[in-house]
Amino acid sequence: MNKAKIMYRPLGLAMGTLGGLVAGLLFKQLWQIIGGDNDAPDALDESRSWREVLPAAALQGAVFAVVKAAVDRGGAVGVRRLTGTWPA
Repeated sequence: MNKAKIMYRPLGLAMGTLGGLVAGLLFKQLWQIIGGDNDAPDALDESRSWREVLPAAALQGAVFAVVKAAVDRGGAVGVRRLTGTWPA
């Protein structure tokens, strides 16, 4: 295993955790704007319709995927700057 990979693992884990928190906050803010409600519908909430649950889930998935990609890419770029090697 090269030096870049070894450096990236703990950094990637910490950044992934932080990214998850950021994505959760971002989704909550977006849902308040788009859905007009403080809480996104829960899939197991019997009082919520499919039309409420599925768009909320799609938005949440998209937000988490974009934040994850940005965090992963940013971490890899940072490791390359420090070590001169891409951590793949």
